[in-house]
Amino acid sequence: MTEHSSGDAVLGPNRYGKAETRVVHIDRRADGDVLTDLNVSIALSGDLTDSHLKGDNANVLPTDTQKNTVYAFAAEDHVAQPESFGVRLARHFVDTTEPITRARIKLEMYPWSRLNNPHAFIRDGRHVRTATVTYDGESTWIVSGVKDLVLLKTTDSEFWGYIEDRYTTLQPTSDRIMATSLLAQWWHTSEDVDWGKSYDAVLSALLDTFAGHHSLALQQTLYEMGSAVLAGQPELAEIRFSAPNKHHFVYDLARFGLENDNEVFHADDRPYGLIEATVRRDDAPDPGPAFDPGQGW
Repeated sequence: MTEHSSGDAVLGPNRYGKAETRVVHIDRRADGDVLTDLNVSIALSGDLTDSHLKGDNANVLPTDTQKNTVYAFAAEDHVAQPESFGVRLARHFVDTTEPITRARIKLEMYPWSRLNNPHAFIRDGRHVRTATVTYDGESTWIVSGVKDLVLLKTTDSEFWGYIEDRYTTLQPTSDRIMATSLLAQWWHTSEDVDWGKSYDAVLSALLDTFAGHHSLALQQTLYEMGSAVLAGQPELAEIRFSAPNKHHFVYDLARFGLENDNEVFHADDRPYGLIEATVRRDDAPDPGPAFDPGQGW
């Protein structure tokens, strides 16, 4: 085995954990079951150098143990709100495992709606609720979110006035379809929150603004949506969006001798424009590690 020495490669930021533990919890109540369906991913960091450089696992909490903890915590308490469940897990791993100094818990919640029966449900596939909790032993950062929120407007959307050069073929338009599959994440500066009520209010603000806003660009619409979210909840400091532009192009029927009065479209899934934006309060504090930047953190 090659010894690690000065001048060789050095260990950079690292973390490990159990990804995508699927846990389904049924709260059996007299007036009807409550079904919670979660996908939980754990990432732990701390004093793990020897594990990487020497293969010494003395400071490693096995990922299988992490998985078992998720199920045990689900049994001990209700898991109906992903934010509070994530807080419990993050604090447990840091506070009870000495080498671990930071935990990030990412949760996806798959909504189910009850049918006309206290024990029967249908999966609500319109979107996925998300939450990310980060804890470093002193501070806790909680980010709620939604992904796969597919939205479309058949009109009230324009796009013109952009830079044109010799490679430009896109035609300006004052009437187009605008569609996206929205990823949004918003950061709470307080833990004194009714998580379900807060989530529902944010989702309503996003949907109402998208529906009611006459758009000159997807960028403009995202800013208006973010502003509406922050206006509704003072404890939210910022919201971040990632929005692919799901293009719909008017199909050329003239070659068949047919008119197409902005009624028949080709939905093109790639390549696509990707619009990303952050809307934050002008006095918002530094978000620190609230939002996961991915590799290289």
